[in-house]
Amino acid sequence: MLYVIGVFISLFLALLIFTKKGRTLADIVLGIWMLVVGFHLFSYYLYISNQLFSYPFLLGSNLPIPFFHGPLLYLYTLALTQPERFKQKIWLLHFLLPLVMILLYTPFYLLSYEQKIYVYQHNGKGYETLMFWSGWLLNISGVVYVIINFWLLQRHQKRILGQFSNQEKINLHWLRFLFYMMAVMWVFIIWIQNDTLIFSASSVFVVLIGYFGIKQVGIFMNHRPALSPVLLEPALEVVEDEEPNKKKYAKSGLSEEAAKDLHTRLAALMQFERLFTEPDLTLTDLATRLDTHPNYLSQVINETEGVNFYDYINTLRVEEFKRLVVLPENQRFTLLALAYDCGFNSKSAFNRFFKKATNVSPSEYAKRVVSGVANT
Repeated sequence: MLYVIGVFISLFLALLIFTKKGRTLADIVLGIWMLVVGFHLFSYYLYISNQLFSYPFLLGSNLPIPFFHGPLLYLYTLALTQPERFKQKIWLLHFLLPLVMILLYTPFYLLSYEQKIYVYQHNGKGYETLMFWSGWLLNISGVVYVIINFWLLQRHQKRILGQFSNQEKINLHWLRFLFYMMAVMWVFIIWIQNDTLIFSASSVFVVLIGYFGIKQVGIFMNHRPALSPVLLEPALEVVEDEEPNKKKYAKSGLSEEAAKDLHTRLAALMQFERLFTEPDLTLTDLATRLDTHPNYLSQVINETEGVNFYDYINTLRVEEFKRLVVLPENQRFTLLALAYDCGFNSKSAFNRFFKKATNVSPSEYAKRVVSGVANT
């Protein structure tokens, strides 16, 4: 019954994706992946229910399918985080191994129905070597795609911190969920090697995709916020220096004098116009106000302030909160109300960053400073 539910939900999610308005490239990849998962679960259900032999033309059709899951998750993540990479057809190479597996199993597909059934009933007789190396290649593929998806997520996290002052609307919870679930699946496949457990977990995986996917804004129904296209093609090449937390910008057209002038104008803009109090402020928005390229502004913030855009803006918000919380006229407001006035847009983000910046919670800080003011 669990497998039937998994098949139904995967097909239902694919239908939702393919019929939604304004589909993105990421939507299409996810929809295709859901169809692949649905077919994989369906073929296993037929096998364990002894119905597969009633459809001999399906025998062996599931053998290359496991090789598609890693590439499809990677391409979905890539389509969400770096869609510009699809302009180059190099992404097609990720389907090379699945294609090779299809070719290797072609001799089996060309067998008669009776011969296919015989091979199945005798544990793959005549194809033992192919099945052995197929298992090893699948394990290697799984580990490789877990690693590169983790690397892609970490890289995207850095890009977000360099462009947005709030992450609540542009977070990685959904992608992390898919990544962790797939990592668990590969643990089952490589080390546990129990088909019943693997496909049961796959069915649960699909159910969770349905639950969290529909719960997460923008995956199946609406557009999700996109990264600024200006920043997708960086004008600057960033090279990590040997010294910690220091970056050297190679091939930058920004002179030292221009960088100082930009930093001066940035500081003045923050001091007098207090743009950091805008909850949805982005690097591109700020660069527009300063009449400069976002990459130049990012360079100035990184080199002069020693932090990324996210930390720079939220540090200013913390300092503003510290200023407001001691004013007598603000004692009638809650700490969260003051945090919203400073530009934070959620309690969790406020608490998390404030503690990171000060090593104490907002409430602890407020108690200390308010009692200190009262005693003076």
